[in-house]
Amino acid sequence: MGSLVAERRRGRRRDEGKREERALTTNTELQAHVVAELKWDPKIDASEIAVSATDGAVTLVGFVPDYFQKTKAVAAAERVYGVKAVADELEVRLRGSHVRDDSDIAQSIAHILSSNTVLPAGIQAKVADGVITLTGSVLWDFQREEAARLVDGVIGVKHVINLVTVRPQATVAQVEKEITNALARHAALDARRIRVSTEDGTAVLSGHVHSFEEARLAKQAALSAPGISKVEDHLVVQP
Repeated sequence: MGSLVAERRRGRRRDEGKREERALTTNTELQAHVVAELKWDPKIDASEIAVSATDGAVTLVGFVPDYFQKTKAVAAAERVYGVKAVADELEVRLRGSHVRDDSDIAQSIAHILSSNTVLPAGIQAKVADGVITLTGSVLWDFQREEAARLVDGVIGVKHVINLVTVRPQATVAQVEKEITNALARHAALDARRIRVSTEDGTAVLSGHVHSFEEARLAKQAALSAPGISKVEDHLVVQP
């Protein structure tokens, strides 16, 4: 009897050891895939970026030469299959030729915002030590995102805080219906697994998706609805 119990215990330890080994292999593989994706993207200098992965959560640590590459590095990590969350701990370390006074940065941003035909008048940018704070209001979230996209490529920018708001244009029921219909039209999404609710300009997505990329597409579809400025992502990734 004692030998049977001992054998069962040894069996459990072997099973636990195999599970730990599989988890370690999976984490190592995911880390390698993210590193490969960062190196593959020509828009990113990944020479000073370190990657760690634990159970689908990826952490990026290190330095990038500008804010544009910081955002691209996070986006590259998010699109790797198996990634469920990305912790961005990257720091922008401007190279000598990219260091500029706040006044110079402000002039460049003012010119870019005023000359863009997509953006309405009234969006303002405050510059403090290379950190840009955008304020104002727009009708659509894509305008809000466009303002940030234009600014993050300006030389000398270290970080962008986007406080631009989206003015509601429809009732809650109309917005929820539009989002649900948009998800159903998307070929890459299984809309039957996604539930939608809205409140005060925020769309709440819950349910299941097959990958981080599907979750990104679902959020993108929700943000295209009129009056939606934020998406709360409660989607569970189940490959």
